[in-house]
Amino acid sequence: MLKKRLLTSGIAFIISSLPLIGHAAGNPDAGKTKSAVCAACHGMDGDKALMPSYPNLAGQNAAYLELALKAYRSKTRTSAQAVVMHGQAANLSDQDIADLAAYYSSK
Repeated sequence: MLKKRLLTSGIAFIISSLPLIGHAAGNPDAGKTKSAVCAACHGMDGDKALMPSYPNLAGQNAAYLELALKAYRSKTRTSAQAVVMHGQAANLSDQDIADLAAYYSSK
């Protein structure tokens, strides 16, 4: 029982730390500059996607956004809009991704 509780606590700590890890590496101001192309589908501030199938990015967890963009860039994510996102993420550096994640998670 104690082992299970310690494991659960450890997992919860790691998950709760992810936003801090992802947010610290990026620069929200640089992300805002880089987000202009994202606005075409996700809205000016990422808070009102133009199509119901496009996600709102504002307020998302930075670590999640980084993982998602890296998965699109490597073409390992294959959701409904994956082909579009593969092209959008193809030329993003790790720093670009961190900046975009910091920007959208700060909204």
